Amino acid sequence: MTKRTAGLAALTVVSVLVLGAAAAAFVESEADVARNEIEALIEASYINGAFNDLDTKSMKEGFHPVFKIYGAQKDGGLQQLQIDDWIAGIEKRKASPDFDPKDQKWEHRFALVDVTGSAAVAKIELFKDGKHVYTDYLSLLKLGDGWKITDKVYYRHAES
Repeated sequence: MTKRTAGLAALTVVSVLVLGAAAAAFVESEADVARNEIEALIEASYINGAFNDLDTKSMKEGFHPVFKIYGAQKDGGLQQLQIDDWIAGIEKRKASPDFDPKDQKWEHRFALVDVTGSAAVAKIELFKDGKHVYTDYLSLLKLGDGWKITDKVYYRHAES
């Protein structure tokens, strides 16, 4: 092998490594973009929509119309709640004369946001008055009009 051939081979190897690293960075940034979009959607439509601001318009924008909440009942059965029923319950609560918007302050923490292509799952910890109340698992799909929350499975922590 001549010096020139060896030099070209080394340059080729370095170029492949640099391009590979750039491609890996691009893939990571796509995943980061998806995670950021998902977190923003969850904060707007779920945290503020369903908990803090009771903004049902934001809920309708961020949740898919077939969305359901699934939870375990005390008797071991399965509880289901459709998005329209959940929104109707929120609207009824807001219309109540006893409703106080100051009571709606929830804190949250994203424990996990995992994205694979157009599918994702998020684990969110919800706290009220410093107490851990819920651990929620949200499933999301990226559809033609962006990310949508498609279902929720949750666990309600024992009251302190």
